[in-house]
Parts: sequence; C-alpha cells; structure tokens
Amino acid sequence: MLLVLMLGAHLPSDSYSEPPKKYRSLCDIAYPSDATVEWDCRLLRSGDSLERLFGDSWRDVARFNRIDRRHAHAGVSIKVPRRLAAAEFFNPLPLVYSAAEEDERFVLIDLGEQFFGAYEYGALRFALPIVSGNGDKETPTGEFRLTAAHHSHRSCLYTVEGTDRPYPMNHALRFYVNQEGVSYWIHGRDMPGYPASHGCIGLYDEPMQNEQYGVPEDPELNDAKKLFEWVLGGEGEDDKVIPLPQGPRLHIIGEAPKTEP
Repeated sequence: MLLVLMLGAHLPSDSYSEPPKKYRSLCDIAYPSDATVEWDCRLLRSGDSLERLFGDSWRDVARFNRIDRRHAHAGVSIKVPRRLAAAEFFNPLPLVYSAAEEDERFVLIDLGEQFFGAYEYGALRFALPIVSGNGDKETPTGEFRLTAAHHSHRSCLYTVEGTDRPYPMNHALRFYVNQEGVSYWIHGRDMPGYPASHGCIGLYDEPMQNEQYGVPEDPELNDAKKLFEWVLGGEGEDDKVIPLPQGPRLHIIGEAPKTEP
C-alpha cells in the first residue's frame, strides 16, 4: 500500500482540472512583476479567443496570464499588456541564481510569481508559468531534489472532469513525499490562470487537453514535456517510473497569491 502511495498518490489537484469555484477575473491576482509591465484588464466576450485577439502574440499573452486556451473563454477577464512586445520577453525570475552556480541543472520555483526557472550553472536557461497549490493545500516550500520521473503518470485518486478516466499527470517529476506517503510532483495539467492545485506544480500540457477535452484543436504549448526532457535528456519510457538518485536540486520560494473565487 505504501508503494502505491509513493508512486501514484498525490493531492487532489493533480487529477482535477479546476476547483469547483472558478476565478473569473485574473486582473485581481497580484504578482510582484505586475509593476514592470503596463497592462489593461479585458473581459473576454462571446467569440473571443486568444488567437483572434492577439494573433501571433497569443502565446505571450497566455503565459503572461498563466492561463491556457481552454480556460480563456467568455466571461473571464485577463491582463493585456499595452505593448505586446513586453509580453514576448516577459520573465519575472532572476537571470542569474547564485545558489545554483555549481549545479549542472537546477530548478527554482517562485510561488509569488507563479513561475518556474530552469538553470544551468546558475544561468537561466528557460522560464515557464506554473499553477501551484493555494488555500488549505499549499505547495511545500524549501529545498528539495527531483527523485523520480514518469512519462505517463496517472492519478490514482481523481478522474478527468465528467468522466471515470484517471487524470493524466504526463511528464511527471517527483520532488517530495510527505510523512503520510503522499507524493508531490511537477507535471502537465490544466492552467486556469490562478493557484488551483492542492500542492503539486502544474505546467502546460495542451496535447493532454486535446486528448481529454478536444480543445485546443491545435495543441502547441507543452512545457511539461520541455522540462521533462531537459531533466532526463530524453523522453523516458511510458510505463516506467525512473528513479533519479542524483536528480536536480529544487528551491521553492515565496507564497502563492491569494484568490477568492
């Protein structure tokens, strides 16, 4: 039973597409970096989509809002940079992280910014938006290490919304197991634009959304895969949990923005 918990158990958000109450205005969520980019609040209306509104810049606006296309629908308000070029180069994390100068690979997660940074010898290689825990189920902070990887992980507790299918946790990287044997992972999931998990760290996985929900029709964003391959140097086997005895170190800092749906 303990083995099952360590390999497959996790907190509810890992298999739940979004919380029962949906946050409608992303403009009310405050990030420290908001002051670095001038933006306006825009309510999405019927027929609006990120692609229609922003053309080739839709990916930058999505990342700026930490939201995926499935959740960017009518009735949701988003932050729109007055200069779209500012969103293209948006990165709220330090370009150099001195604590990682001797690490070939190192991970920094800033909960306050809801962003993830991959570092090589202290230099930022790439930065990605995340969704973390909030409320009663917080993401743990402190110093950790990635200890396991699983290309096609699945929830053993929760299902895809409206179905009996186990929720996919693709490209999963385990970083913590608590005293009850519950595992915390970094993995692909829905990105609603606000802290919505119950402890794990979520990254874009549009191919999973297309497979499970049929949207978006043209999946592009797959940050979970990008990180997974950076850590492992390749894909990994679908049905095998891979131990990482010397996995990259991970620092999780800050506090997630508070949300009141």
